[in-house]
Order: sequence, then structure tokens, then C-alpha cells
Amino acid sequence: MFSARLLRKKKRHTAAWQQAERPGPSPAWSAEPTRFPWRRMVPGNGSIVTEFILAGLTDQPELQLPLFVLFLAMYVVTVLGNWGLITLIVLNSHLHTPMYFFLFNLSFIDLCYSSVFTPKMLINFISKKNVISYMGCMTQLYFFCFFGISECYVLTSMAYDRYVAICNPLLYNSAMSPKVCSNLMLGSYLMAFSGSMAHTGCMLRLSFCDANTINHYFCDILPVLQLSCTSTYINELVVFIVVGINIIVPSLTIFVSYGFILFSILHISSTKGRSKGFSTCSSHIIAVSLFFGSSAFMYFKPSSAESMDEGKISSVFYTNTVPMMNPFIYSLRNKDIKLALRKTLIRGKF
Repeated sequence: MFSARLLRKKKRHTAAWQQAERPGPSPAWSAEPTRFPWRRMVPGNGSIVTEFILAGLTDQPELQLPLFVLFLAMYVVTVLGNWGLITLIVLNSHLHTPMYFFLFNLSFIDLCYSSVFTPKMLINFISKKNVISYMGCMTQLYFFCFFGISECYVLTSMAYDRYVAICNPLLYNSAMSPKVCSNLMLGSYLMAFSGSMAHTGCMLRLSFCDANTINHYFCDILPVLQLSCTSTYINELVVFIVVGINIIVPSLTIFVSYGFILFSILHISSTKGRSKGFSTCSSHIIAVSLFFGSSAFMYFKPSSAESMDEGKISSVFYTNTVPMMNPFIYSLRNKDIKLALRKTLIRGKF
């Protein structure tokens, strides 16, 4: 009898265990993916956004077409200017010097940098819904950081090159040897790789819940951070450290280099030589100030809706204006570039 009771008890426990293991009805929140198609559910992590909506540069319909035409023209000029400069440097052997080696890399970076977000930006001006996938957003963020940081250090290398050429001309050949130039560029790309990996890796660890509208025209760091439903403390710390290093250190190096250059120019006896030096340096300093100044304005301001709107305007300078201006700033008054252009045109005719 005892064994029979024990057997019945065991059967009841087995039935209860099977009932507990049987999947029950779906909870209320399981219907959310149908109400919110831009997110999916992942066990243990809550809802995950699968696409973002880009708010764009402005939400005023009457400005969309004029802005499309404006930024299309800027992009065409950027592509033609930088591609033309790359072609001239490659085809003309007298431009195979350290200065033009850095200028070649700057043009390549500007060409890629503007192409990361401008085509998507142009599509958004004429489309009704500005959607970008989660992985597309993270990819855009990575390449934006990579080419942006690369440009910081290439501009630094160019300033150092001009400092050595003007302030220590006798040491120029040894100080700017091909090995040194290659190492400077390798260091620039390594810094860009580490910085972009840090930003993107930290962004991938975040969860994005209900909000999926990015208050920007591309996937920039701070606007995307505002959408996270988990702690962004680590990300903000990384932004403070990485952006601080990649903006403050290069900008200080550049302005110190140009300070010494201007000091040397002041000691030139020829008035014509001084005016030429000042005009060249002033144009370079304006381009550098626009790039670093607008970047610092975006990343070192307190994050809020108002500052994001202001940040979108400042972003236009370092994402669209500077890449368009650089080919003209570094070549318009350059006799070597003009000579290379004439030679290339003559070769094209014959």
C-alpha cells in the first residue's frame, strides 16, 4: 500500500513538472513587435531597435528641395576637387614629395569622409521616410569616426611638415624622409582605427528601446546616445577621453606649429615674401579652425535638444564644408599644382 501511495505521489509530481515546463500563453508584451515594427524582442534584453529614423537637417518641407540642390552641388565639388587633386599628384612625379604625400592622403580621406553620409543625406531630402538600419547606422558611425580622426592627424602631420620646411629647412630631408612620412600616416590610421573601434564597440553594447528617431542627419555619437535606454556613462567617458585626445592634442600641435611658422615669417626681410607666407598660413589656419572648432562645439557642449539642433548646423562645417574647401585652400595659390594641371591638360590633348 505504501508503495502504491508513493507511486501515485510520484505521478502527481511528474504531472506538475510537465505542466510547469509546458509553454503557457504569450505575455501581454509579446504583441509589441506588431505595434512597433522597428524593434524585435530578445530574451533577457528587452526590446531591441532594428532601424532608426533620421530627423534630417530640417523638418520644414519647403526647404528640402533647395537644400538638396545645395548639398548635391557641394558634394559634386568635393568629389571633383579631391579626385582631381589625387589624380594630379599621382600623374606628376615632381609632386612626389612629403607635402603632397600628405595632401594626397588628405584628399583621399575627404573623399571617403564626405561619401560616408552625404549620399544618404541627399536621399533623405527627397524621401518621405528617412530610415537607416541598425547595422547601417553602426557602420556609418564607425567610418565617420575613422575618417574624422584620420583627418585630425593628417592635418597635424601637414602642419609639422610645413614647420620643418620653413623653420628648419636644412634638416628637412632627414626629418621628413619617406620612412618618417610613412610612419606618420600609419600612426594616423592606427589612431583612427582605435578611436573608431572604441566608439563603435561601446555603442554596440547599448540597448535601444522605444525611441528610434535620431535628431540628426546621420548617425553621430551624441544623438544616438540620447536614444539608449541603458546607462551611457561608459560611452560618455569614452567620448570625453577619445574626442579630447583627438581634438585637443592635434589642434594644439597645429597651432603651435603655425605659431613658430608665423614667427619665422616675421623675420623674412622681403615684404613680398612675408605677405605670401601670411596669406598661405592664414588660409590653412582658417580651414583647420573650421574643422576643429566646429567639432569641439559639437562634442564639448552639454547634450540637450537645443544643443543638438545647434550641433547639426556646426556639423555641416566639418562634414561638408571643410572637405569641399580643402582642395582649393591647399592648391589655388600653389604653383606646383598649377604646373601639374597644365602638364596634365597638355598630355590629355596629345
